[in-house]
Amino acid sequence: HRLVRISPFNAQGKRQTSFAGVETWPLLDDKDIEDIDIPEKDLEITTMRSGGAGGQNVNKVETAVRIRHIPTGIAIRCSTERSQLSNKAQALKTLKEKLIAIAQDQKLADLKEIKGDQVEATFGQQIRNYVFAPYKLVKDTRTGTETTQVQDVLDGDLEIFISSYLRSSIEGRRP
Repeated sequence: HRLVRISPFNAQGKRQTSFAGVETWPLLDDKDIEDIDIPEKDLEITTMRSGGAGGQNVNKVETAVRIRHIPTGIAIRCSTERSQLSNKAQALKTLKEKLIAIAQDQKLADLKEIKGDQVEATFGQQIRNYVFAPYKLVKDTRTGTETTQVQDVLDGDLEIFISSYLRSSIEGRRP
């Protein structure tokens, strides 16, 4: 994704371009996650100092947690909470969510296809452009679909792009 806007941090009011790569995975209910049992021997758990804004515990107490699932190499780091136990629980939940997503996808394809092609977020690689200045426009570069309703798209109204993508797939054009 490519974002073009007048940056509020640029005193000269120049247009600036930013890129973002997006990875998604499902958020599952706690009851679905509790059913999953990951053997301790498959986990490498490390703790570290969280850092961030001051406070009595900064640089003294290791509250941040990093969990690595050895068989898959997936690593999750959590430092959002102030306690190590809370961070460990959150990291373990996120790891389980990712493992569930992988397990579901493996039913359809092997692990290499799950990862897909890793594309660098840079000029010419984006699938969608979001332009805020000097005009407002969102354009899907795969299908050529455009809309001037930038805020609606940012709020989640992606129907125009999904429909266009599906139409081009059905018609045999490779988006």
